[in-house]
Amino acid sequence: MPIDIKVPEMGESVTEATISAWTKKEGDAVKVDEVLAILETDKVSLEIPAPTSGVLKSITKKVGDVVHVRDIMGTIEEGAVASAPASSSAPAPKAETPSAQPNTGKVNEELPPAARKLIEENKLDASKITGTGRNGQITKEDVILFMEKGGASASAPKAASPEIPKAVVVSANAGPRETVVPMTKLRQTIANRLVSAQHTAAILTTFNEVDMSPIMELRNKYKDKFKETHGVGLGFMSLFTKAVVAALKAYPAINAEIRGTDIVYKNFYDIGVAVGGPKGLVVPIVRNADLLSFAGVEQEIARLAGKVKDGKISLEDMEGGTFSISNGGVYGSMMSTPILNPPQSGILGMHNIVKRAVVVNDQIVIRPMMYLALSYDHRIVDGKEAVQFLVKIKEMVEDPTRLLFEV
Repeated sequence: MPIDIKVPEMGESVTEATISAWTKKEGDAVKVDEVLAILETDKVSLEIPAPTSGVLKSITKKVGDVVHVRDIMGTIEEGAVASAPASSSAPAPKAETPSAQPNTGKVNEELPPAARKLIEENKLDASKITGTGRNGQITKEDVILFMEKGGASASAPKAASPEIPKAVVVSANAGPRETVVPMTKLRQTIANRLVSAQHTAAILTTFNEVDMSPIMELRNKYKDKFKETHGVGLGFMSLFTKAVVAALKAYPAINAEIRGTDIVYKNFYDIGVAVGGPKGLVVPIVRNADLLSFAGVEQEIARLAGKVKDGKISLEDMEGGTFSISNGGVYGSMMSTPILNPPQSGILGMHNIVKRAVVVNDQIVIRPMMYLALSYDHRIVDGKEAVQFLVKIKEMVEDPTRLLFEV
């Protein structure tokens, strides 16, 4: 009895996905829970496991097809065994030596759509491209790197040597002048949400700077003992997360959202932490950050970041959130104006730490300084509240004992 391979429920408001890869082909043996295919939604990638062991009997949805919840992607013959190709005792007919044929540019249809499109358009030989994706699959980045290194078209004829030397203008870029690839659903969603935020909210940004000396001294003093005790490194994110929660409690409008003609004040603190992943920036949520210890925050951030890196982040990990933190400093950013993550009303931007000359007690001293940026929705948050919110974070970072006494 064939068992259907169905598109699973993909989370609230997500109804369709694109098949980005099949890891098996028709006739292959499969084991229960073995990954058969990968779907790409507008938020994450989803692995489709085999519902049973047997043989992949049919694939009804190809790579690049858009599928919906409960669509049948293929079938598995339960309990069947993959048959080996039969050997023939009859001698094989002598093959004629074929003449050189031009490469048609048609490549393995199991490749991701973006990679396949690049290979076909540039008539590349896919067998010469090293794949770094899952199970050695060729990715878009692999194709681009191949072309940047001078990878030639499989069908490009050899040019005859000219009899008379001529001046030739050679492009510094050996690859094509333009590379056109379709946007992934994730990138489309990011683009749409950012534009929507700009059109919907009255976004304003206020800045401040913070002396990182106290927190750096505290971290250096306790980081070894902290890791020994809790099994996770002591970073800056736990302190900033706890400082944000304290500031949100003091200025609740920044933890609220506009819903129709109502203002909805949130009495919980789910903090989104922006993490760069292989498919772009995603914002997993640290749930109930106010109830977690510093170690609990660090452990949760490490867990979520690991899932992003491994491509295992789920829709549930990113749903909701009342406020976000973005740390552009890890990429060397000195200053930025972060964009809101709707329907949230605020986002904190952290930046790189730079030693600068500052005045302390009428003396010029060198201190490690960081610029902070708060972007907020001016429809719901007044400028005074935004400035005071950022000042409160500054005060707590420059005197971390305030967090212990909640003052």
